[in-house]
Amino acid sequence: MADHYETLGVSKDASAAEIKKSYLKLARKYHPDVNPGFDEEFKAISLAYDVLSDPEKRRNYDMGGGENGQGFPAGGFGGFGDIFETFFGGGGGGAGGPIPRMQRGKDALVGVNIDLRTAAFGGTVDLDVTTAVVCETCSGAGTQDGTSIETCSLCHGSGSIQRMTRTLLGQMVTNQTCNQCHGYGTVIPHPCLNCQGDGRVRKQRTMKIRIPAGVSDGTRIQLSAQGEVGPGGGPAGDLFVEVMVTRHEVFRRDGDNLRAAVSVPMTAAALGARIPFETFDGAQDLDIEPGTQSGTVVRLPGLGATRLRSETRGDLLITVDVTTPDKLDDEQRELLAQLAKVRGEETPRAQITTENRGMFSRMREKFAGR
Repeated sequence: MADHYETLGVSKDASAAEIKKSYLKLARKYHPDVNPGFDEEFKAISLAYDVLSDPEKRRNYDMGGGENGQGFPAGGFGGFGDIFETFFGGGGGGAGGPIPRMQRGKDALVGVNIDLRTAAFGGTVDLDVTTAVVCETCSGAGTQDGTSIETCSLCHGSGSIQRMTRTLLGQMVTNQTCNQCHGYGTVIPHPCLNCQGDGRVRKQRTMKIRIPAGVSDGTRIQLSAQGEVGPGGGPAGDLFVEVMVTRHEVFRRDGDNLRAAVSVPMTAAALGARIPFETFDGAQDLDIEPGTQSGTVVRLPGLGATRLRSETRGDLLITVDVTTPDKLDDEQRELLAQLAKVRGEETPRAQITTENRGMFSRMREKFAGR
């Protein structure tokens, strides 16, 4: 650890005025704006002055209280920290050069409503999108016809200007964003009347969007370079299309499967039947086995939704609802009475099942889709 007195070139009994005078002399010599490359030297003399100019810190330092005069390693430069930040990464505006006028545009998010068939099997839909597009009048240049962008006369193309500030160290030079060109380094004397010099305008356009098979509600489709065009006619960002699937009157989605329900009369459920059922793949024969109970699920393999990023499909699951007639004529009543007599059901008895599958259980299963 270097001795602070040696760093400033003063004796240990030097007065406060002598310490300040020596420090100002060295600070001007090693200041980064004057001699780039002497960052460490400037840090050292700043720390030395911070300690020796404070009577309490100097007293602690003389008694062996550490290099910052507080009994622990230095963590900053006290009042000189802000000054140091100004010269070493503290936001000297324009240090990285002028801001480019042409920049990448932002990403955009829009929603699209599709039906269940399109979600399950894919398709193409028209989508109206309002985004920033390249100005057709100036082709993104931002200037009127026959004119051009000119170098800023105030900052001479650097995008920043220097300000002289009088401080304890003398005159300091700081960089600030040019208020004439706003950091671009160039100006547009005659901006395009259509886009006001931005190089882009907002416009509604109709796009054809391909919906992949197997998407579900909330799926986002990314379309590269279809978003907002950037300032100065810069490249467009991406467009994200969020899918919203509308409710179908017959089918509902259950993962990769499709579900539906069908009502059959009591006689068809008891005797068995084959009934036509219209699916997304056309009419299919639905086999009702004899003795089918209400809530039975009939599976039609491979007639469900397409799996996303795959050519395979789920199944179509059809829940059977057995209906009981609520109005009978005399002949029908007589026939049912004869059937009850033959089956010994003239005086029916409640039968406790081994499983908890009462009416409410079956209703819960039906609503749950089981």
